[in-house]
Amino acid sequence: MSNSLEEWAERIFARDRRAMARAISAVESGEAGGIELLKLLFPKSGSAYVVGVTGSPGVGKSTLVEKLAAEYRAVGTTVGIVAVDPTSPFTGGAILGDRIRMQAVAVDEGVYIRSMATRGHLGGLAPAVQDVVTILDAAGCQVILVETVGVGQDEVEIARHADVTVLLLAPGMGDDVQTFKAGVLEIADVFVVNKADRPGADRVEQEVTAMLGLSERREGWNPPVLKTVATTGAGIAALREALDRFRAFGEQDLRRLLRRREQWRTCLMELLRQRLLEKALDALDEGALNARVEDILAQRRDPHTAAEELLSTFMSGKGKLAGK
Repeated sequence: MSNSLEEWAERIFARDRRAMARAISAVESGEAGGIELLKLLFPKSGSAYVVGVTGSPGVGKSTLVEKLAAEYRAVGTTVGIVAVDPTSPFTGGAILGDRIRMQAVAVDEGVYIRSMATRGHLGGLAPAVQDVVTILDAAGCQVILVETVGVGQDEVEIARHADVTVLLLAPGMGDDVQTFKAGVLEIADVFVVNKADRPGADRVEQEVTAMLGLSERREGWNPPVLKTVATTGAGIAALREALDRFRAFGEQDLRRLLRRREQWRTCLMELLRQRLLEKALDALDEGALNARVEDILAQRRDPHTAAEELLSTFMSGKGKLAGK
């Protein structure tokens, strides 16, 4: 292992912000050095409490994350924030709306904020978010807040990365109806009705509580339904206490271990899919792909058969997948 990589890792262990930023950029862009660095960082990770914050656009996720970070800092906890922003259609990068809204904690040396672009990835997260969590964890962030982009009903991937998932709702935005149509009801560990000073907040709280009464929780945890006003900080202390209770609840037995095992299994499967796809595409020349497209267009082959033929050639180890 090169000394430069080891020195880079040591700087991250020492919470060097420039080294952390460089590492995150490296893993986001898929640099070989970034992957090798992660191998050095991983043994030092695993102790952070990862809090996923999800919900539809406009419910106040960024403001709540900012206030929650400040609440953790008030008790001396170091915080990392991964804010997943929409992808810019011009540069392909993050639009950085979340970081701009978190300026109150951005100057705190005990808080590290990183915005990431989804880059077309579905589920409200960026592809490299797990690697970024590993970097922040190794850098000593005791709590890592992961804010999803806010894509709506299908935003359930956060549960595969976080130790606890917080679902934000708000009155007057249709969330109380939309949520019950989606998987987010099942993946949320804590429900928060934000903007609780607005009319309709009590109704949202009642409907969520009623729905939870109809659902089964195999783990034995009864998700609390809290009300907050993130702009003023009202209810944020109660939210932190609920998150602390969930952490203690999970560590009473094997629940946290089982959840982590499933998370890493999912992560490993995703890495395998990604690596296999990259290898298959590297072995596929443009002629092979175009030949199959023409066959499908002329209805000489169906798309499933064409894909199976290309994969069969690749799996047999015959080299480049050439067209016929």
